[in-house]
Amino acid sequence: MQIKHFFSDPTHLVGSALNSLTITNPSLAFDKENKIIYRRPNKDAESKMSIISGGGSGHEPGFAGFVGKGLLTASVAGTIFASPSAEQVRRAVLTRVPGEKGVLIITMNYTGDVLNFGMAAEKAKAGGLSTEFYAIGDDVGVGREKGGKVGRRGIGGGILLLKIVGALAEAGGSLAQVYELAQQVNRNLVSLGSSLERVHVPGREIPKEGDTEGVIPYGEIEVGMGIHNEPGSKRVKASLPELVKIMLAQLLDPNDKDRHYTHITKDDKIVLFMNNLGATSMLEFAGATNECVKQLKEDYGLTPVRVITGTFLTSLDGLGWSASILRLEDTGLGSGKSMLELIDAPAEAVGWANTGVATSTWNADQSATFDQSAEVTADTSKTNLTLDPQQASKVLKGGLERMAKAEPDVTRYDSIVGDGDCGTVLKRGAEAVMKELDSGDLPTDAVAFLNKIIPVVENTMDGTSGALYAIFLNALAYGLRSQDTGSSKAVDQQTWAKACKSAMGDLAKYTPATTGDRTLMDSLIPFADTLDKAGSIKDAAAASRKGAEETKSMKASLGRAVYVGAEQEWMGKIPDPGAWGLAEFFDGVADAA
Repeated sequence: MQIKHFFSDPTHLVGSALNSLTITNPSLAFDKENKIIYRRPNKDAESKMSIISGGGSGHEPGFAGFVGKGLLTASVAGTIFASPSAEQVRRAVLTRVPGEKGVLIITMNYTGDVLNFGMAAEKAKAGGLSTEFYAIGDDVGVGREKGGKVGRRGIGGGILLLKIVGALAEAGGSLAQVYELAQQVNRNLVSLGSSLERVHVPGREIPKEGDTEGVIPYGEIEVGMGIHNEPGSKRVKASLPELVKIMLAQLLDPNDKDRHYTHITKDDKIVLFMNNLGATSMLEFAGATNECVKQLKEDYGLTPVRVITGTFLTSLDGLGWSASILRLEDTGLGSGKSMLELIDAPAEAVGWANTGVATSTWNADQSATFDQSAEVTADTSKTNLTLDPQQASKVLKGGLERMAKAEPDVTRYDSIVGDGDCGTVLKRGAEAVMKELDSGDLPTDAVAFLNKIIPVVENTMDGTSGALYAIFLNALAYGLRSQDTGSSKAVDQQTWAKACKSAMGDLAKYTPATTGDRTLMDSLIPFADTLDKAGSIKDAAAASRKGAEETKSMKASLGRAVYVGAEQEWMGKIPDPGAWGLAEFFDGVADAA
C-alpha cells in the first residue's frame, strides 16, 4: 500500500483538485462551498435538458472531469470516498444548471449516493421541476447472491454510459429519451475490476509496521475489487493472461447464472472500455488491453468495433484496472443517435480520452455564472391542515429526548456491527430539532410545522440514516399536503397514517430495505403499518419496539453490517443500531402523546 502523499489535508486537496478544472477548461465554474463543478451559462445557446452526476472524491477524473459540452452539465463532489450531501446536490439542481427542459440526476449505485442524490431529485420534483433519477450498476464482481437487494455496483463502465447519454442530451434529446437510453445502455453493459493492492487515503492514519489487515499478499490479485477498497469476489494467483481469462469468463460466461447480466454472442457488436484505477503503469495497462482484445477474438469470436482506454474512474492510486464490455443495441432514435455515434460524438471534458477543448471555447467570453439568488424553492404555500403546535412540539420532544438519551447504547451497538457513528448522528439531529422547536413561533399549519423541522434534519444528520430520515420527512410533508381538500381540517391519527403510508411508498424508491433486512426499516415499517390499520400510537410504538428487538437475531442484508465479520459473537445480542434508535423515538412519542 502506497502511504506517501503530497497533501496531508484532504479537504484542501479536494478543493484544489476541483478548482483546477476551471483552469484546464475555462467553460467551467466552481461553487466552492458546495463542491459543484458546472458549465457556465450561455445565453446564446439552445436550451437543452441537464445531466448532473457526482459522488465521493478520490475517483478523478470522475466525476467532475466529465463536466463539459457533450457530456455532463454539472457534478457534485463529496469528501474522499464519501457521498456529497443531499443539500449539495439540491443546490446543483436548483441553482447551477438550466432546468427548463428537465434534469437527469444520475450516479453510481452506492447507498449513500442513491439516498442523497435521490433525496435531491425528490425535492426538485416536489418543487415542480421535471426530474428523473437513475443509479448506474455495471459491476459483475459481486454476483446476484451476494449483491442481493443492493444490486450491481457502479464502476468504470458507468463513465461510458455517461458519455452516451451526455451526447444525446447535447444533440437535443428529451429528458424521457435520455432517461430511457441510460437504462438501455446499463442493460447491455458489464464491467469487472482487479487490483494488486488496496489504497491509503491522504490524511488518514498511517498503518503500523507489521499491520497486514486488508493487505493483499504478494503474488495474489483481488478479482472484483470495488472503487472504495471493497473486497472482490475472490483472490487468485495468476499471470496476466490467466487473470484476463478469469475476468472475461465472469463478464461473458452464459452458464454463470450468478453473474450473467447481459447475453453477448459472437454475432454482436461490442465496445471494449478499459479503465485504469489510478496507478497501473501505462506500459502494463497497454499490455492488459492487448491481452483482453486477443482473448476476446480467440475465445469468444468478438472483435470490438471500438477500444477505448484511459484513466476515467479511479480509486485514488489504485494498482489495478477494470474492463467493461458494451453490447451495441439499436436505440431507435434515428440517424446520428446510435450508441456508437453517441460515443464518437465530440465532448469538451478534460476527463474524456483523446478530446480537447475547441479554440472557440477558449476565445469566448467565460465570465458568466449562475445567480445564486435565483434559487428555486420548494412549495411553501399554506394548507388548510391544522394542528396544535404546542401539543405537537411536546409529543415530538418526548421522542427526541428519548432518542438523544439512547446515544450511548446506539453508539455501542454500532461500534460492534457498523462504523460507530449512528448514535452521534441521531443525537445531533434530535438536539438540533429540539433547539429549533424552542426558537420562534411554531406554525399551526401542519405542513409548515414539518417544513420547519426538515431543513434541520437535512443539515445536521449525515450518512445513510440522515438521508433516510430526510427523504421520509420530505415525503411525509407531501403526503400531508396531498390530503388538503381546501377546507380547514385538524390533522388526526388517520391523516398521519395516510401520510406515513404515502411516505413509505416514496422511501421504497431509494432503498430496497424491508422488514427482515436488519435496518431501521424493521422499526419504521411496523410503526407505519400499525397506524395504517387504525392502531393507536402506543400500539404502533410497541410494534416498532418489537421489530427492533427482532433485529438481534437477523443476518444483515444491507448496510455496513453486511461486511462485518464475527456474526457469531453478536448474533442474538445486538440489535440494529438504527432500528433501536428509532424505536426509542417512537416510545418517547407514545409516552408523551
